[in-house]
Amino acid sequence: MFEIRRSAERGHANHGWLDSFHSFSFADYFDENHMQFGPLRVINEDVIAAGRGFGTHGHRDMEIVTYVLDGALSHRDSMGNGSTIRPGDVQRMSAGTGVMHSEFNASKEDPLHLLQIWILPKRRNDPPGYEEKRFTNEDKRGQLRLVASPDGRDGSVTIHSDASIHAGLFDGDERAEFAVPAGRRVYLHVARGALTVNGQTLEHGDAVMISDESKVTLTDGHAAEVLLFDLA
Repeated sequence: MFEIRRSAERGHANHGWLDSFHSFSFADYFDENHMQFGPLRVINEDVIAAGRGFGTHGHRDMEIVTYVLDGALSHRDSMGNGSTIRPGDVQRMSAGTGVMHSEFNASKEDPLHLLQIWILPKRRNDPPGYEEKRFTNEDKRGQLRLVASPDGRDGSVTIHSDASIHAGLFDGDERAEFAVPAGRRVYLHVARGALTVNGQTLEHGDAVMISDESKVTLTDGHAAEVLLFDLA
């Protein structure tokens, strides 16, 4: 299977201060054909107005990964964590038995552009946890850099799910190949720009769901930033 889902096919909600696109069913957007892909449950592309954000609210039994594209995110949670997440930072919050947190645009002038990703955990009722790590543009330039994995290998953040996330930046002649492990599936999301995936052109907001393929090849990037999910 090599199924492309174009950006315009995503769910969309504009609340004024929040402009959000949903790759999978979320809140008031429901699509029975796009509930999840393996353990990948949510990819929301959010643009948050200056000084606005999400007040204190709760989550449980979910691995939540935040990937900032532009701007700065101010985070506070009931575990005592408080930080500002910027482009290059990858934040992982394991909700487990329950956690309260708030997220706000740290700038009073500029919008915040980010991806919020939810992945179903392997187990329910684990203790909540938090982690963040930084990956520079050089780390991701012309390659797929592992940024999240079940075992935290290669300096990635640890997610408690049978899933891994790779991030890459591609332009011009830069290319990368990902060998799909037997029995696995891949979801690739184009966060910005455009590139060619297995001969098919994808642009900002597009995604492709891949199974029963041995290899994913990325070429012909035009200021492209991508996330590749290796999933059970």
